[in-house]
Amino acid sequence: MNFFFYVLGILLLTLGISFTIQSDLGTSPFDALLVGLSINVGLTVGSWEIIIALIMIASNSLLIKQKPEVLGLVTAFITGISIDMWLFLMANFFTPDLWFSKVVYFGIGLVVIGLGTAIYLNTNFAPIPVDRLTLIIKELTRTNIFLSRSFIHLMFLLMAMYFSGPIGIGTLLIVCFSGLILNYFMDMTQKRLN
Repeated sequence: MNFFFYVLGILLLTLGISFTIQSDLGTSPFDALLVGLSINVGLTVGSWEIIIALIMIASNSLLIKQKPEVLGLVTAFITGISIDMWLFLMANFFTPDLWFSKVVYFGIGLVVIGLGTAIYLNTNFAPIPVDRLTLIIKELTRTNIFLSRSFIHLMFLLMAMYFSGPIGIGTLLIVCFSGLILNYFMDMTQKRLN
């Protein structure tokens, strides 16, 4: 049953990511990097999710001088395949053109990302490489989660800008509000899953 909710959470998370990408209002710094790489280098957004996850798993392993957390690859593969699936389905269904429909798409994406992430995280099934990196940076720099996460957001934002990823007002909204939305859904889903 735990694996079912793990996959459900990732499917919802990636659906939300796809909504924010389709909204064309801006995505999270990490997703903006993936889209920028896809547009300018080639391959799909989901393929870049897997490639970046592999790089991060190797980097995390070197930083903490331990074996790579291979289980994180399971999450990366499911996430990458799911993003590509949702983007393909959404492109053939409806692409928002009007400002109002873009805002609706973005709003749906923001909420669904929070819900999917909360469900996924509450299963404690496999680590997300970027979350693991956040904890490693926190430990190495002896700071807090907020500062280490902000550093990672800034790093991905700069790379996304270099690759002309979709950075916009949505990027700022995601950075400001995704934590609040996630916190709201974490408590709710934890009660339901337990």
